[in-house]
Amino acid sequence: MLAEELKHRGMSGDAAIVSLGAMVSFGVMAYAAGKLLLAGLGDLWGGRRSFLGGLGGALLFTMLFTLGGGLPVFTIAWIGNRLVQSIGWAGLVKVSSQWFSYKSYGTVIGILSLSFLIGDAVARQSMGWLIANGFGWRSLFYFAAIVSGIVLTANLVLLKESRAALEFSAPEVNPLNVFESRTETRGGLKRLLLPLLRNRGFLIVCLLSLCTTIVRETFNTWTPTYLHNFFGYSDSAAAGMSAIFPALGAVSVVVAGFAGDRLGPTGRSIVLFVGMVVTAVGLCFMTVLKAGTASMLPLVLVGVVGFGLLGPYSYLAGAMALDFGGKQGGATSSGLIDGIGYMGGILAGDSVARLAVRFGWGGVFVSLAAVSVASAIAAGMLFVRQRAEIRQRLSGVV
Repeated sequence: MLAEELKHRGMSGDAAIVSLGAMVSFGVMAYAAGKLLLAGLGDLWGGRRSFLGGLGGALLFTMLFTLGGGLPVFTIAWIGNRLVQSIGWAGLVKVSSQWFSYKSYGTVIGILSLSFLIGDAVARQSMGWLIANGFGWRSLFYFAAIVSGIVLTANLVLLKESRAALEFSAPEVNPLNVFESRTETRGGLKRLLLPLLRNRGFLIVCLLSLCTTIVRETFNTWTPTYLHNFFGYSDSAAAGMSAIFPALGAVSVVVAGFAGDRLGPTGRSIVLFVGMVVTAVGLCFMTVLKAGTASMLPLVLVGVVGFGLLGPYSYLAGAMALDFGGKQGGATSSGLIDGIGYMGGILAGDSVARLAVRFGWGGVFVSLAAVSVASAIAAGMLFVRQRAEIRQRLSGVV
């Protein structure tokens, strides 16, 4: 619908798609910059403040988006929205570290991840319903702002910073976190950054984040366009059907979170490996689909990719961020992992749009399949490293 708005203002169809792809990439750049530069503030001023600040800022920029009808205002509002959003998730991860034991990080983060997956699925279904009933694109953003306002108000009233705020005992932290027994955070962000950046396992997780975010952001952004252009779904049907990606992802994060907690210290890397193999297989099948395929197969394969990808993806800036950062550096760890990931996610806007225009969707999925295979290899490396570190710790070498 935004592409149609730009076409009415004189752009060609391809130019509109590429321009919106560039806008998405600029937004991801802002999001990545915020993750790298701002998310760590949650470790300094508290996770609750970061989470609420991100949500409130997103509400304001969403309203700004509705005031424009051209690319300049769209781009400014989109960049501002992603920048303020960037501190929200790290703030929520920080709050989680103050409430829950490391033995349940996977399950807890899996449940919290339902927020951006079920929320996404509900948003897409709502969007499809609004479009089908004749509402314009501005109405979609008004609706999003109203929902955000309700959620913001509820969290202002109900969300507490920690268990200690209600006089409960502090939760256990992962004894293998990079800060080990350190109790001070004097020295600011530098003291939080250096132990993380010197840890090879943490750097592998950052690489995994880079690869998986490319795939996730591509599907988040382009699934409705893919279903509309390649298979002939209407605008409203494409919007509604695209909800299968986050919907299957919602199942995935709960299953992956529970399984990772039950499989022991290396459980998360095992789930990561299996998930990325499933994702690669689904993408390989998508490369051979023919335009206009009259079956449910395209939707099934989008669902397979969502199931294989989003559970493992949710580990990276969630449970694994807390495994490395503990209570001291959880927000910083999450911000770095997500920030580096979204540096790769920048490619999901402009570059994917250009690939789709030049080589078709088959070329896009070949590229994503290769990225998924690289992710599976990295997950295997992480498993080997974690197992070796655990053996060293148990033997008293480290």
